[in-house]
Amino acid sequence: MHDVASLAGVSQATVSLVLNDVDGGRFTEETRAKVERAVRSLGYRPNAHARVLREGVAGMIGFIGDSVATAPFSGMIIAGAQERAWEAGMLVLTVDTSGDKALEAASIEAMLSYSVAGVVYAGMYNRYLEVPEVLAGSRAVVLNSHDASGSLPSVAPDEERGGYTATKKLLDAGHRRIGLINIETLDSGLPAAVGRYEGYVRALTEAGLGMDADIIRFGLGSEEHGYEHAAGLISSAHPPTALFCANDRTALGAYQAARDRGLRIPEDLSIVGFDNQELLAPLLRPGLTTLELPFKAMGRRAVEILLEDAGEPGRVELFECPLVERGSVKELKETE
Repeated sequence: MHDVASLAGVSQATVSLVLNDVDGGRFTEETRAKVERAVRSLGYRPNAHARVLREGVAGMIGFIGDSVATAPFSGMIIAGAQERAWEAGMLVLTVDTSGDKALEAASIEAMLSYSVAGVVYAGMYNRYLEVPEVLAGSRAVVLNSHDASGSLPSVAPDEERGGYTATKKLLDAGHRRIGLINIETLDSGLPAAVGRYEGYVRALTEAGLGMDADIIRFGLGSEEHGYEHAAGLISSAHPPTALFCANDRTALGAYQAARDRGLRIPEDLSIVGFDNQELLAPLLRPGLTTLELPFKAMGRRAVEILLEDAGEPGRVELFECPLVERGSVKELKETE
């Protein structure tokens, strides 16, 4: 910093203010430019270890997930976290544990020993997570899941509102017999399965329609279960005119079942999915109307909570899942 100050013709204090992006009218833009030219000329880099000694915190956010490298949505959730961290002049240190608890424990200890500014503990699908006890006393946030112990703040998708939005889309299109193919049983307690079901029921109730158990099925979120349950529903004596499939893979199976039985989408059967998988939903013919999980926004918010130290223990922030409309829903006429 002494060399930078000497070359720029300013004090070391001014160099520090410029490098830490502190203004408040203390220097001119011309002075900033001189310091930045000197930094580039000398190849100066701030010493990260010195920053830890001085401030007690590193310029890094820890990010731990059980399948960061392999989950289909991990890119967006990490991108959101990295984007917000970078805006604060920080990097994200990411570890994929692949479910290995020993690796997870070692990674958390390493991150804490480096004095990271906080730890994002991410689930690659929404569930109740058993968070390691060592994080309970640290600055940490659970992302895309819920902390089962209630000791940490969590950021998760609003599954119930998403199920409501999906069903309401079909109701607004004139459908009154809407089947549901869920991705798990309600007994599983899986937030996505329970929330999407409750949203479906709420939308039907608001429309003055009773829930018909004959057109509700519980699969495991796979293409095979989507095919099996859709085939049974559309072959029944009183088939639904529309299906809410609680994920896009289930919807893919429903597409195939309809095609094999000579039904056209959306002319004979309307379908709404959930997830907006970019390698699936827009590539179906017709494109699938579906709900998008807000991964990037959630990733940003998790880091923001750490930076602002704004997380209340046990608080869950729910993010809306926006509707992505394509061509799989038909507006029914009154005669239909």
